[in-house]
Order: sequence, then C-alpha cells, then structure tokens
Amino acid sequence: MLLDRIQNHLESIYGIRCELRAQDFLLGEEQAKALGGTGRAREELLVREEGGELELGLYLHPDVLAPKDLAAFCEAAEGVSHFIYMSRTAQLDRHVSLLELEAQAEIDKFAICVLGRWESRGAASVMFERLFDEVRFRETLSPEELDRYREANRLARAYCARLLPLLAVRSLERLLSELRYSYRLGAKAKLDYLRR
Repeated sequence: MLLDRIQNHLESIYGIRCELRAQDFLLGEEQAKALGGTGRAREELLVREEGGELELGLYLHPDVLAPKDLAAFCEAAEGVSHFIYMSRTAQLDRHVSLLELEAQAEIDKFAICVLGRWESRGAASVMFERLFDEVRFRETLSPEELDRYREANRLARAYCARLLPLLAVRSLERLLSELRYSYRLGAKAKLDYLRR
C-alpha cells in the first residue's frame, strides 16, 4: 500500500521507527468531518488531546490515495509526515507548533522525492524547483494559514538549498546524517536551525 511504502521510506531516511501505522488511522470524508475536519483540503491530520491522551486520524482524498501525479503523491507524503512527526513528538512528550509540523513535511517531501530518484542525476535541482519555486497554495486558506504555509515553505526551501551540495556530490551518508540531525531538533531549536 502507498502509505506504508511512504512511511517505511521516511522511517528509513530518519532512522526511526513509529509503532503506529498511518494506514491504520485513515478516515473517510464523513468520519473526518464528524471529528472536526474542515473538508477544505485533500489531506488533513486530525488531532484531539483529551485527558492526557492524543487521538489522531488522517484524512486523504481518494485521488491522493491513488496518485497520478507528483502533487497527489506529495499530499500523501505530507499526510504521512504529519502523522509520524506528531506521533513522535507525543511519544517524546514534546509540543509541536503547526509551523514546525508544516516545515518538516516540506523537507520530508523533498527528501523522499529526491532519494526515490537517487540514480537520476539532476533530479534534486528539478525537484527543488518544483516543490519550492513553483509552489501554489490553496485558495481556501485563511490569511493566517497562508502565512504559516508560506513561512514553512521558505524555511524548508532555505534548509533544502543547503542539502543540494550534498546531493550534487552524491554523499548519501552525509545527507542522511544531516537530515537525521535536523529531524531530531524540536520546537524553537529546529526553526532556528532551518532559518540559518
């Protein structure tokens, strides 16, 4: 299944293991709306904290579950990224901001796409341009959401630009080391590191 492949790939990239599987938390459209989903996006992680327990659900539009293009695949990857990152921060008993969550998802999309095409020279710069320079934001975003998505894109773009030299010299070990280091940073430390 697509979500399991994406989750396995992200776990391999970051050298982590998430006991929970995103696939097991998939919600249909009606379930997502009943749990507070907005219905404005084709990908939405639903989070509820109650009595010290975190409840998660992941809504992905059917077109995202059977992607026919890069945009749909990236939406699936973003959903799985959000799921893993939220699960991990909860396991570490750490808080996560929406900006941190979105910036990490942008990095994850770049990493999974580039590493999935490791043998293709030049794929990194093409993917960088498509994900960061040709980005379009949904018209249904509120002004606050639009600001957050733009900032997440800006932070991830700056960080991924620093990865391009590692990709150019085909240094997989150094690339994975860098990705794993930044992934483990949290909250303010991560955002400061991405801004550098």
